[in-house]
Amino acid sequence: MTVRIECLLDCENHLGEGPIWDVEEQRFYWLDCTGRRVGRPAIWRMDPKTGKVENWMIDKDIGSMALRKNGGAVLAMDDGFYFFDFKTGKCDLIQLVDADQPRTRLNDGKCDRKGRFFAGGMDDKEELKACGLWRLDPDLKITKVDGGIICSNGPCWSPDDKTFYFADTFQNVMWAYDYDIKTGTMSNKRDFASSKDERGVYDGSTVDAEGCVWNAMVIGGELIRYRPDGSVDRRIGMPVRNLTSVMFGGPNLDELYVTSMARVKHPAVHELFIKEVKPQFLAGGLFKVTGLGIRGVPEPRFAG
Repeated sequence: MTVRIECLLDCENHLGEGPIWDVEEQRFYWLDCTGRRVGRPAIWRMDPKTGKVENWMIDKDIGSMALRKNGGAVLAMDDGFYFFDFKTGKCDLIQLVDADQPRTRLNDGKCDRKGRFFAGGMDDKEELKACGLWRLDPDLKITKVDGGIICSNGPCWSPDDKTFYFADTFQNVMWAYDYDIKTGTMSNKRDFASSKDERGVYDGSTVDAEGCVWNAMVIGGELIRYRPDGSVDRRIGMPVRNLTSVMFGGPNLDELYVTSMARVKHPAVHELFIKEVKPQFLAGGLFKVTGLGIRGVPEPRFAG
C-alpha cells in the first residue's frame, strides 16, 4: 500500500491537540487548546461522511477532553476538571487542580478502558518540574498519581492494559509503567524512549492494535512508531513541523489523524522553537494519513 498524507481541514488551530475518533458516533473531535487567546473556537467536531464541521468557544485554555459514556464530555482545563454539554456549550466545574499555581495548567489526557480519565499538568513557560499527573475516577474522586513533571504528553495504554505510556516533552523522555487496570494504579516506572537525539520533542501519542506506540514529534515534523521494546519501527515525515497529536480513526480504525499548531509566539524560556514571523504553510491544519496497513484501537469514553 502507498502511504498518503492529506490536509483534511486548514483550520489554522493556534494549538491543535486532543484528537478523538468516537466509534459510536463515527465522528472526529479535536481541540484548539489555546484558541481562545486569539479569539478562536476551542472544541471542534467533524463528520467525515458529510464534511460538516462544528465548533464551540470556551473562555479557558483546554488541555484535553474525553467523551462521556452518557453524553457530553469531560475537560481538563487550565485550572481543573469540568463537564461540558455540547447542546448548551456550558461548562460545570468538577474540581479545581493546582488553582493556586498561575503558571501551570492541565494538559494532555485520555481515558483507560475502565473509563478513568488521566490528565497531567504543564508549566506554561516549559521550565519547572512543578506539575502532577492526575486520575479522575467515574465517581469523580481525583488522585495525584505522579509528579515532578514539566509538560505532560502522550498518555496511552497497551492493548492488553498492562502498560501505561506517558511522556514529559521537555525532559525528553517517554516512560512506561506497569498498569493495573482493576485499580487504575501504576508501578515500575522506567524509561521507554528518549528524544534527546531527535530533531523534535514528544507530544501526543496513541497505540495501535499491534501494541506499538505512535508519537507526534513537535518541532521535528515526524510521526514515530515505537515497538513495545522501545525501538523505532518507522518514521513518517509530515508537511508541517509542529505536529501535536495522533489518533487512529475511520470506519476500520486504519486512518491516522494528526493535529498541529500554528502558534508562532511561545512563552517558553528555552530556544527549541524556531523563531517565525508567520506560521508555516498549513500549520495548524488537521491531517489524515492512509495506506499504513495498520489499525488502531477504540478510544474509551469516561464512565462518570
